[in-house]
Amino acid sequence: MIIPGLVSATFKTESPDYVLDALQKADLHAVEWSENWHIPAGDTHLAAELRERTLAQGAEVAAYGSYYRLGENVSPEKDFLPTLQNAAALHAPLIRIWGGGTASAELDAETRKALAAEARTISAMAAENGIKIALEWHKNTVTDTNESAQDFLDEAAAENLYCLWQPTVALNMTERCAGLDMLERRGRLLNLHVYYWLEGKRRPFAEGLDEWRQYLAHVDPAKTRYGLLEFVLNNTMEQFLADAADWKALLQSTDMIQK
Repeated sequence: MIIPGLVSATFKTESPDYVLDALQKADLHAVEWSENWHIPAGDTHLAAELRERTLAQGAEVAAYGSYYRLGENVSPEKDFLPTLQNAAALHAPLIRIWGGGTASAELDAETRKALAAEARTISAMAAENGIKIALEWHKNTVTDTNESAQDFLDEAAAENLYCLWQPTVALNMTERCAGLDMLERRGRLLNLHVYYWLEGKRRPFAEGLDEWRQYLAHVDPAKTRYGLLEFVLNNTMEQFLADAADWKALLQSTDMIQK
């Protein structure tokens, strides 16, 4: 089953109040709060406040959307701590991180080994707080191909390391569906980030319903996870509400929505 929600970075230039208003107007039930845009790392007071406000309107905290990147930190144990503290204050079930900032094809074995070691370190830190770590599924990172993502999960060998999934434009439909299958098979798939792009440009979600119906066929309905909207055309509330309505309708038609 899928709990529909939104990524707060959808409205990067708007306030947390605006995000909560969008959540309520769309009748969505979960939010990934963004580190860069809404809850700066280390601001545990704001994190705790927004947790309470999210719960007060009947929604859940789906994740803390961090911009922590593997390979860019002098001391991972120290540098990751403010992010972890915020996630703990939010009671977020997972922290989204980035698998470096280089295309997997350009990474040598030693660099991958170092990234994997760092992933193990922060995954262990998060596990001590009951929080999962999830890699962003994105181009120019270790998850830019299905094969690289699978190899990296093996290299990191961290029980607490997972992946999010989104339909990255760097992969075709066959590859995207294969990636979902791979993550489900390994038990490493957490949240879905939901949007529709055509030729590298944002489009109304209604135009991508057929594609998303195919994606959902590769998602295990027996597992509960969040499906979070982002990348709204022109960043307008009107388009967001339309996309949310279409996303919920699709989940209902496929019997995938959390009742």
